[in-house]
Amino acid sequence: MNRADLAWPCRARIFFRLAIGVLLLVAIFNLPVHPGDLMPLNFVRLPLEVPLLLIILAWTSGCSFRAVRLLTVIFTSLVLLLKLADLGTHAAFSRPFNPLLDAKILHDGWNLLSGTVGLYEAIAIIASALLCWLFTGVLLHWSLGALRLIVQRRHLLFAAAAVFAVGLAGNLFARLSNTPDLRADLRLLPFITERMALMRRSIIDLRIYEAELAHDPLSMLPPAKRLMHLRGMDVIMVFVESYGASAINAPPYAPATRWRLQKMQDELALAGLHAKSSWLLSPTSGGLSWLAHGALLSGTWTDSQQRYDRLIASERQSLNAIFRESGWRSIAVMPAIVLDWPEAAYFGYERVLAAGDLGYEGLPFNWVTMPDQYTLAAFEREERTQSGRPAVFAEIALISSHAPWTPVPRVVDWSRVGDGTIFNTQVRAGQSPAAVWADEHTIRDHYIRTIDYALETLGQYMARFSENTLFIILGDHQPAQIITGQNATRAVPIHIVAKDPALLARLSGQEWTQGLLPAPDPAPRRMDEFREAFVRAFSP
Repeated sequence: MNRADLAWPCRARIFFRLAIGVLLLVAIFNLPVHPGDLMPLNFVRLPLEVPLLLIILAWTSGCSFRAVRLLTVIFTSLVLLLKLADLGTHAAFSRPFNPLLDAKILHDGWNLLSGTVGLYEAIAIIASALLCWLFTGVLLHWSLGALRLIVQRRHLLFAAAAVFAVGLAGNLFARLSNTPDLRADLRLLPFITERMALMRRSIIDLRIYEAELAHDPLSMLPPAKRLMHLRGMDVIMVFVESYGASAINAPPYAPATRWRLQKMQDELALAGLHAKSSWLLSPTSGGLSWLAHGALLSGTWTDSQQRYDRLIASERQSLNAIFRESGWRSIAVMPAIVLDWPEAAYFGYERVLAAGDLGYEGLPFNWVTMPDQYTLAAFEREERTQSGRPAVFAEIALISSHAPWTPVPRVVDWSRVGDGTIFNTQVRAGQSPAAVWADEHTIRDHYIRTIDYALETLGQYMARFSENTLFIILGDHQPAQIITGQNATRAVPIHIVAKDPALLARLSGQEWTQGLLPAPDPAPRRMDEFREAFVRAFSP
């Protein structure tokens, strides 16, 4: 039967089939890469790639048509996958997805998802997402097959003229209505070229980083003089998960956090402690805490997994190693580490207390293996109760304020912490992650409650265990955009606490303020600048 003799109902079904494919192409090519741009207006423009692809498909036939159709589907599916990855990394880390560097976050994302919603629920979510992605590709392949049924070569000229006319009309309307997003243009090509440029910059960046690693500004400072003003003192550095500037300055959270910091300051004053505070600029946001640890401890800007991996393989001396070389016992307390941690060898720890080494017998707080109070109590028990011991430099990661922020722990009497089973009632009484994450307001409420818990715990800990100790308390990074909103600063607070005010007087820069509340407007140093500034401040 000649195609021209097809009955109208049959033609309508064919046109409907093709329309599905066209709409899919338009939607995928228009899909933004940033969550804040997911608005209907961004989907109603004409991507010129769509009619160009249709013309190419219409011009081919037989095996050529099948090959071009398959390539179109594969290419479009990869574009969709890359854009979805962009949406995910922008939402979590406020940056685009880098195919060269971000393979590791897939594993960490799985750990977070399974810890948040449960193993089987996470498998169901991943399987559903993959099936939807595959179904989209199959549907696109089927719908584009309608072209061989309704398009003849003599129609190509009319199709090209129609595309030009629609594009011209769209651009004219966009100019008159002052809505540039409605113009017809090629946007997929810039998307691909920008991604290729991003990967190219990553390769160049590694060469630049090699030069940074080779130059250590502390190499000229004699090892015998390093940190002399702290000799004999314990130095405890505590990273507080997701403790960023938003917790102190953003309107939804500022009242609670500022009240807690003031209460902590009063508590510390009663214990004879003094504090100074400032801001640091973290190399990451929303996650990837190890990048922040690497930047602060190495004195290099580890803002990508590529840089961090190169750091771990380098001879760059970490702050931990500097303390160890100067006579301190270097300890890491990492309650989130549940597997082998080969990176620990770089930092120069004498002992690593991972989750399995801390003796916690209680129930986990979902992804969080143990509450912060238990982590600090176990560290005291394991390292600071022996007589005649050397001074300790400890790097401690507190994780109760890590997503999914439920259940929210409560501080108990320190003498009753024991093996951690006292916290089981808190675990059982907490809301499930699914219940918390069903509502944005509930998520934010639980986030700031976990920050409040971490600060309350630290206040009590420092007041109780402050003898001959300098404390360094700081955030590792800001939380995800669902907490901070878009375009939030990457600044995190840092507090240094000690009994001797003469020690704190050595922190004389204008960026430091008295007390636990940093200056109102963050104008932070980068986190990698802390290592040199700190060592020089406490060295002759």
